[in-house]
Amino acid sequence: MHADISRDTFRPERRYSAVIAQQGRVQLDADANEQAAIQLAQARTVAADLIGQHGGPRDATGFAVGFVPGSRELDDLTIGGGRYYVDGILLDASRPEPGVPVVDDEPGKPAAEDDEGQDGDGAPAPAASEPPAGWTYWDQPDAYRDPERPGDRLPAHFPYLAYLKVWERSVTAAEDPLLREVALGSALPDTAARIKVVWQVLPLPGAELELETADGSPQSQDEVRAAFARWVAAQAPTARMAARSRRPEHADDEPCLVKPDARYRGPENQMYRVEIHEGGTAKEATFKWSRENGSVTFAVDELDGTWVELASLGSDDKLDLNVGDLVEFTDTGAIGRGETLPLLRVEEVDLPGRRVRLSGEPERHIGRRPELHPFLRRWDHRPVSRHTGSGGTGGSGRTKQGAGRTRGGALRIEEGGWLPLEDGVHVYFEPGKTYRSGDFWTVAARTATGDVEWPTDAARRPLLRSPHGIGTHYAPLAWVLSESAVTDLRLAFGPLAVPVPAASEAELAAERAAEEETVAAERAAADAAARPADDGTDAATEAPGSEEQPGN
Repeated sequence: MHADISRDTFRPERRYSAVIAQQGRVQLDADANEQAAIQLAQARTVAADLIGQHGGPRDATGFAVGFVPGSRELDDLTIGGGRYYVDGILLDASRPEPGVPVVDDEPGKPAAEDDEGQDGDGAPAPAASEPPAGWTYWDQPDAYRDPERPGDRLPAHFPYLAYLKVWERSVTAAEDPLLREVALGSALPDTAARIKVVWQVLPLPGAELELETADGSPQSQDEVRAAFARWVAAQAPTARMAARSRRPEHADDEPCLVKPDARYRGPENQMYRVEIHEGGTAKEATFKWSRENGSVTFAVDELDGTWVELASLGSDDKLDLNVGDLVEFTDTGAIGRGETLPLLRVEEVDLPGRRVRLSGEPERHIGRRPELHPFLRRWDHRPVSRHTGSGGTGGSGRTKQGAGRTRGGALRIEEGGWLPLEDGVHVYFEPGKTYRSGDFWTVAARTATGDVEWPTDAARRPLLRSPHGIGTHYAPLAWVLSESAVTDLRLAFGPLAVPVPAASEAELAAERAAEEETVAAERAAADAAARPADDGTDAATEAPGSEEQPGN
């Protein structure tokens, strides 16, 4: 997640069940975030254990897929409302109810509709259309399908699979202005970010499922589910990375801002983010990095060629834009589609006009729709020589390091060796792996220790780790065989609670007999307590000759 956090302390393998706040202690963002992560992981684990890999409640199962053929228009799919769970993650396909506007009846303005149901010209007002109950393939909220793009259209040949792709992403005030508290003023940064669950219904041609039947027509739903499971397993990236800090060669030439023996030489605590830009093999993949976890963003007000007008240029010299900075011009649509966009260089900064000039014009479909909230995201790497470790400084005055080979503004991945980022921070990519765009690792660097926080073995060797994110989840929905044949692949579950069953006649008779025995025993005990004492014992003691005579 691209958020301004100090570090990520959630470790599932440590089995923590809660975070305990202590009196008189500093409250950190990492503690609150870990508590939320613990609760979320527990809830989703319980849901997945009870439901399985995917499924929906029996009477409210969502994501029912139907085929809508297009005569003059493009083919479409209907997506039914309701709820569904994928790996314990709750999804809701219910379409929000439209709001009811207030009728404008201010004096001097023509009424939109009079009391007799007519508009301002005296003609009958058009009847309000009923809002759709669900979504369609083309208007689903977070997929951003574009009919003008051939790759977004449904497959032209049957059969194909309609499946769910689920993932999560962070949202800040740059993408959702309603998150910003305007009472704090525009000079202050935004407050908390949000995590959003994104679901997308996408098609997969049947030829890619490697079904055993020659014509691609499965014999059962289980065959399609099994083939889809194999396809999902093949999508998982295999990349692993490690990080370490090492005292740079030029450390003796710098002012002693940190401990002389420190390996991490940065003057401030940082949360480095190493993110895959273009995916593929090592020859194809590139990466980018940020010392602020990729959280430095600037909302775009207007785009004019290569000039970009921003809502703000940043709150200080650490979180602003300077000539030479690399930025990613994107919006919520491009993020939802998972597009890889070229990184652009800031060539000029116009402070009074809150404008920057970029090295190139952004993609034609990016930044032209204000409702998609376009913004710039700053990245901190520089294309300099990795052997000399030099190459100038950026706007913050920090010495930059990094691999020299670039493509599209991002750094090429070089496997099997330690790559310097800056200030003694190095990363290592395991050889022979594949990479997926958007996957990332985070590395916390601390001035107090002069080191980075990264797991090591007993010999203090850095351990290889899979990406921290993005976690992607899948579920099959429907097998579209033809225009009139759609096989439902969803699963449903019923509620665990059931009515208490009525007792049988034998159980009722045994219960009555037990009650009668209890009552009889209680009566017998009461009768025994109320019966007079037995006089036989006293008579025996008073019988003649029974008393002892004195002198005997």
